[in-house]
Amino acid sequence: MNRHTIPLGHILGIPIGLDYSWFLIFVLITWTMAVGYYPAEFKNWPVAQYWSMGAVTAIMLFVSVLLHELGHSVVAMRYKVPVRSITLYIFGGISLIGTEPPSATAGFWIAIAGPSVSFALAALFSLMQPFFAGVAPLLALSKYLAYINGALGLFNLVPGFPLDGGGVLRAIVWGVTHNMRRATLIAANVGRFIAYLFVIFGVWQIFGGNFINGIWIAFIGWFLESAARGQVQQLALHDILAGHKVSQAMNRQYIAIPADTTLQHLVDDHILASGRRSFVVKRSDVVIGLLTLHHVKEVPRPEWPTTTSAQAMIPIERTKRVKPDTELWAALEEMDRDGVNQLPVMVDGQIQGMLSREDVVGYLRTLRELRT
Repeated sequence: MNRHTIPLGHILGIPIGLDYSWFLIFVLITWTMAVGYYPAEFKNWPVAQYWSMGAVTAIMLFVSVLLHELGHSVVAMRYKVPVRSITLYIFGGISLIGTEPPSATAGFWIAIAGPSVSFALAALFSLMQPFFAGVAPLLALSKYLAYINGALGLFNLVPGFPLDGGGVLRAIVWGVTHNMRRATLIAANVGRFIAYLFVIFGVWQIFGGNFINGIWIAFIGWFLESAARGQVQQLALHDILAGHKVSQAMNRQYIAIPADTTLQHLVDDHILASGRRSFVVKRSDVVIGLLTLHHVKEVPRPEWPTTTSAQAMIPIERTKRVKPDTELWAALEEMDRDGVNQLPVMVDGQIQGMLSREDVVGYLRTLRELRT
């Protein structure tokens, strides 16, 4: 979870978070339901009831989205694919899958699981409607949730990344060609093409007088295109880094500090003086932990003169680390999975250097210049 996410707890061991952008869409959906859908479908309700039902509908919509994402996550875990988190945000939700699917078959079932859950929810809410015939608010809610879950399932089956249909398309192409990279590139480029169609249709709607819908459709197209382009760029990055090792990019000039160094001394004599942001903590020439600027900032400033590095560090036993012969791309994925900016490079308990994102970026820049 990043700093823009509010943690909600865990389901099946998966951290669930709420991005701050969710509150914007919650307000918009509540307002749309309260002044549009419910007054048009059900007359003569009190104004407060329209607004309360609008809020309930917005919450239930995101419960549906959460179940959709849990569908992906449960199947992913079935195939031993780790799920780092699920986050609800302005456009719905996203399951952060730790690694690529192990096979085309796994990729297909992971991708199709989400829309399947949405269609199942649409069917469930449709079946519930006769039971709510005498209770207008529940009937209204079930009708809308049946419609929106069906629409969510259909929309996500559009065959292009980053939508679930893109995952299905990639799995099919992967199964036929036995080449995951080619399949990913095809699905991502199909996704970009579809995104451009969304943008064009949105602009057409705007010029046709349907300004609000047009803006939303164009904005969704822009979002899809950005995500699909990011997938293409990630493939290009992987191709450049393929075959290169951590030892080629790591920084062998690291700073080791004694365990009893106070944070105030560290800030004054190292961080401000040299601009360094990570340090190896040693006791009797033995590495015992890793201390970063982030850890220093977690300690209240008045406590810096009395807090030692050993008290603020991450113990080496809990620190992710890599070996010099680790693939550079694998190390970068490790950083992404754990949300860290640097990894100690160690062999048999002895530190060889530090690998940071800045080191990878600098090495990548050199590789690109040499290719040019």
